[in-house]
Amino acid sequence: MRRIGIDVGGTNTDAVLIEEGKVVRAVKAPTSEDVTTGILDSLKSLGSTGVLAGRRIDGVMIGTTHFINAVVQRRHLSKVAALRLGMPASASLPPFCDWPEDLAELVRGGVWMVEGGHEYDGRPFMPLDEAAVTKAAGEMTAKGLKSVAISSIFSPLDPSHEKRAAELVAAVVPDAVITCSSDLGRIGLLERENAGLLNAALADLSRDTIAAFEKAIGDSGIEAPLFITQNDGTVAEAHQARRLPVYSFASGATNSMRGAAYLSGLSDAMVVDVGGTTTDVGQLKHGFPREANSVVKVGGVRTLFRMPDLLSIGLGGGSHVSLDPVKVGPVSVGYRLLKDGIAFGGRQLTTTDIAVASDVLKLGDKGKVAHLDATTCQKVFAEAARLAEEAIDRMKTEAGDVPLIAVGGGAFLIPDKLPGVSKVIHVEHGDCANAVGAAIAQVSGECDQIFKDMTRTDAIAAAQSIANDRAVAAGADAKTLSTIESEDMPLAYLPGNSVRVRVRVVGDVAAS
Repeated sequence: MRRIGIDVGGTNTDAVLIEEGKVVRAVKAPTSEDVTTGILDSLKSLGSTGVLAGRRIDGVMIGTTHFINAVVQRRHLSKVAALRLGMPASASLPPFCDWPEDLAELVRGGVWMVEGGHEYDGRPFMPLDEAAVTKAAGEMTAKGLKSVAISSIFSPLDPSHEKRAAELVAAVVPDAVITCSSDLGRIGLLERENAGLLNAALADLSRDTIAAFEKAIGDSGIEAPLFITQNDGTVAEAHQARRLPVYSFASGATNSMRGAAYLSGLSDAMVVDVGGTTTDVGQLKHGFPREANSVVKVGGVRTLFRMPDLLSIGLGGGSHVSLDPVKVGPVSVGYRLLKDGIAFGGRQLTTTDIAVASDVLKLGDKGKVAHLDATTCQKVFAEAARLAEEAIDRMKTEAGDVPLIAVGGGAFLIPDKLPGVSKVIHVEHGDCANAVGAAIAQVSGECDQIFKDMTRTDAIAAAQSIANDRAVAAGADAKTLSTIESEDMPLAYLPGNSVRVRVRVVGDVAAS
C-alpha cells in the first residue's frame, strides 16, 4: 500500500508518503487561510522531493479541523429546518432549546414538531403523522430551507419513522440535504438531535470543502481516491464524510494519537500532541484513542456521539510568552509564526523563540533572540512543563506511572522527565504524527442498540453484523474486519429480556 496522509492544523499542514508501512518522506507547509492552498503547497512540496514520480498512490487521507472551527467560530453555517417526531411528549423542550443563543440565531431556520417516535423497548410511541410531515416540508420550501435535520424519540432502536419522514421531505424538497439523527448519535434525544442539527448546518461547507480537497489533489496531478479522517482515528470515503461532517470534528487530535501509536509501537499509553496553537492530551487503548462516554460540548452545544476523550489546553509552538511574570499561552500566533516570531523578524515572543535561543531548535535567526538568557528560557520551559503535567494528570485513569508519547511540532516543550510518567518517548517523525495517523488509518463501523427477546449471544452477534455492514458501507475490506470494542449491558427495567450492546469494528481500506 502506498498512501499520502495530510493533516491540516491551525499552524502547519503536514503531508507524508507511507509505503509498505514505512515513512518515505514528510513535509510541512504553513496552513493557508483558505486551507486548500496549504494542502496544494504540501503536495507540491512532497512532489518536489521526487518521491511521487512514477508511483501509483492508493489513497489520499486528509484530516481537517475545518468543520469544528466553523462551529466554534460561528462561520460558514447553513440555516437548518429542524423536524422532530415525538409529539405530544417532547413539546416542552423544542429543538435548539439548550444552544447558545448566538449559535441558535445563526442556524435555526424553523422548527416543526409532529407525532411519531418509539418507546424505549422499540414499540411505536405514536403513529407517524405523514400529512403533518408533508405539510412541514411545504413550509420549509416556502422559507427556502435546504438543510433538514430529522430526529425521533428512540430512533437508534428503530429508525423507520426518521427514514420515512426523510422520504416524504425529499418528495417535496428534492434538492434537500437531509440528516437523520439515527445515523449519528446514541440513545439520548436532545444530544443526538443536536449532533444532527450541527451536521445539517455544515451541509454546504462540507460539500464545498471536500470538492476543494478533490480539486487540490487533481491539480497536483495525483489520481487517487480521497478519504477524510474521523473522530475515532479511522477514515471514511469522501462521499460518506460529505454526508456526515460532524464525524470529522476531532480528527486532528485522533490522527496524532494513532500516529503516535504507530511510530512508537505502543498500543496503550498516554499521548501529548503539542501543535502550534494547542496541546491535546488523550489516552491510547488497543492503539485507538479512548472514547468519551459522556456528553461532549462542541461550540457550547451538548452532543453525544463518537468523540475521543481529550483535554485541550492553549499551549503550543506558537504560544505567546510574557516574561514578567512568566506566562505561556493560551493565545498563539498560529500560522503566522514565521512572520510574527522574533527569531523570524517579528515582534511577538513565542515558545519557539525560547527554543531557538536555547539551541533546542535550529530555526530562524538566533542572533535576533540572543538577548534571552538561559535562566529566562529555563523558567519558560518550566512553566510549559507545569501546564502539560497538569493536563496529563487530569487525563490519567490509573494511579501508577504510565508511559507518555510526545508528538507534534511543539513536542520540544515536553521534558524527558515528568511526575506520574514512567518514561517520555519522543519518536522519529513525531512532528508529523498527525499526517502519519491519517495515512495509516483504517475504516470503522459501530453499533449501539438495544435488542429484546434475544439471548445475549444472539444480541452480540446481531450488533456485530450491523457494525460489520456499516464498516463495509464506509469503505472497509470485509475480510480484514476485527472487533476492537464490545460491551453489553442487561437492562432489567425493560420488558422482554432486553440488552444494550455496543460493538466497534475496524478494517483496512478496500482496494479501489
